Amino acid sequence: MEMSQYLEVFIEESKEHLQTCNEQLLNLEKEPGNISIVNEIFRSAHTLKGMSATMGYEDLASLTHQMENVLDGIRNQKIVVTPAILDVVFQAVDYLEEMIFSIADGGDGKKDVSDVVFLLKKIEDGENISNLETKEETTVLQSNTTKSQTNYDDFELTVMQQSKEQGFSCYEINVRLREDCLLKAARVFMVFEVLEQVGEVIKSNPSVDQLEEEQFESEFRVTVVSKEAEEDLQKRIMKVSEVEQVIVQKLQLDAIGLGQEQLNVQAEVAATLTVDEVQDQVAKDIQSAKTPTKHGGNQKTIRVNIERLDILMNLFEELVIDRGRLEQISRDLNHSELHETVERMSRTSGDLQNIILTMRMVPVETVFNRFPRMVRQLAKDLHKKINLQIVGAETELDRTVIDEIGDPLVHLLRNALDHGVEAPEVRLANGKPEEGTVILRAYHSGNHVFIEIEDDGAGIGREKVLQKAISKGLITSQNAESLTDSQVFDFIFSSGFSTAEKISDVSGRGVGLDVVKNTIESLGGSITIHSTKGKGSIFSIQLPLTLSIISVMLVEVQKEKYAIPLSSIIETAIVKKDDILHAHNQKVIDFRGKVVPLLNMKDIFDVPTHSEEDDYYSVVIVKKGEKSAGLVVDSFIGQQEVVLKSLGNYLTSVFAISGATILGDGQVALIVDCNALIK
Repeated sequence: MEMSQYLEVFIEESKEHLQTCNEQLLNLEKEPGNISIVNEIFRSAHTLKGMSATMGYEDLASLTHQMENVLDGIRNQKIVVTPAILDVVFQAVDYLEEMIFSIADGGDGKKDVSDVVFLLKKIEDGENISNLETKEETTVLQSNTTKSQTNYDDFELTVMQQSKEQGFSCYEINVRLREDCLLKAARVFMVFEVLEQVGEVIKSNPSVDQLEEEQFESEFRVTVVSKEAEEDLQKRIMKVSEVEQVIVQKLQLDAIGLGQEQLNVQAEVAATLTVDEVQDQVAKDIQSAKTPTKHGGNQKTIRVNIERLDILMNLFEELVIDRGRLEQISRDLNHSELHETVERMSRTSGDLQNIILTMRMVPVETVFNRFPRMVRQLAKDLHKKINLQIVGAETELDRTVIDEIGDPLVHLLRNALDHGVEAPEVRLANGKPEEGTVILRAYHSGNHVFIEIEDDGAGIGREKVLQKAISKGLITSQNAESLTDSQVFDFIFSSGFSTAEKISDVSGRGVGLDVVKNTIESLGGSITIHSTKGKGSIFSIQLPLTLSIISVMLVEVQKEKYAIPLSSIIETAIVKKDDILHAHNQKVIDFRGKVVPLLNMKDIFDVPTHSEEDDYYSVVIVKKGEKSAGLVVDSFIGQQEVVLKSLGNYLTSVFAISGATILGDGQVALIVDCNALIK
């Protein structure tokens, strides 16, 4: 069989399974007695092993098999979870990730993993074995309909027992397809669809993955909980074409022996949990078992190459330009029927725009997922205790923003751990808990997404930053006292700026935060710092939802048109010439009790002047973080959605221009970068 066509799917699914392993191992570290977490890791490892073996990557399959043996020992309570064992399993996952990324880069996925395999075998052979003898978790149910057996682990048995208490019956259904059935996987899917309409699938034999890949002859077995009778289930399945025989048998759960005694053993093993917490965990497990999976759920998904979405977006951008042109023609001709048609088309294309933008949205979870593991390792290297909390991981961002935001967040997290959170003994001396807390938070606000990194560490020392800024010539000592805290903290983003007393492997050379600021501003975003000495700091990043289609205010400067992003605008104003003041050779206005500098766009962009100045100025008040400025223009045209186009390779460093757009009448309007105008 030609495997190359499945390579992309293999790589993507392998990364998902490894991510699950990483996340669940971190959870297991917090709850070493929670067997359901071990089962989750085991399932991912088992699936990864089967996929690797099928694709011919024997080194991957071998290492995963060895890791699986250790996990099996843990879930059968033959091995007690310790930090040392978890470190070895984490190392195995690291090696697996390296091998997967090697395959993704066109390599063969081979790696010398003998050191980890040696440690895993030592663990499997008896090191760190618990003295507590517990009964075997796996109970065997013998089906009368077939000669083979179906094994149920403790988790599955608990789900069936709880379902029975809620009035459900448990059935084992043996299905045989006709010998001449061509699309066996499709028939299996149809059987699952039928069953999920009247109940929940607990287990299948062979596994769902094997059924999908048609790795079975003509028979398969499914365990289901349902309130339907045996005869009704049989009739429903027999309606699926090419099904030859269906045998439904009701399982007698009392014979399994899953009584109160076995539940008590679970409670003893989970020594760190209370009785109520164990009951809550069981309820969560049952709920997760009833949630439709990607193999047989009601929510259909399809993998689409991102390049196709980019092409679709580019085509729609052209449609937006033509839509603007049609609206312009409709206004000029003033034809009622044309006007109605164009309005209807505008509404439809607006809905289409929302769908396309939504398709490109990706949860920030895809970036956040790699941080818990990184923070764990970094905390060990720095000899600190860190509790990382992630809030709002489901918040969605455009894929182009997601691709760029990962590295800046890595820098900010490393900075928080190294400079922000103090050592345990220092925290205890200051009356704080020895474990520091770092919160990574994401949330929507209007047309923006905010990402915050908050720590409860030492905060930023204003005086220390000022001394460093003065020594580097960034400011004079006379001007230092007049600066606000926010202005002082902005010096941290200067190139080569560091207040670290010694250079470490983590940070201390002043490289990183200037790159963070430049990257965020290149995405049309901004970053601000709020810090309280002794209490902690918050680095807040503001990002646009999307970068391709933006809402702008069109303005006119003499005969030229410019577009100012609405996300940067506070409001527009008409200012009398007599109200303009002068301060430090700079025109300023008193805007709502705040002094705002005026910038004349004619002077900034060297626009030829053809008319005399009026007694009134049209001003657009724009912001960058806490700073603001007033842009003087000749007139306002109105709000419009435009497509952001780059200026190309020849015009890469044009001051205060982030791109251009084509308007409805065919003219080109330059898009103003307000961040570059406000110093």
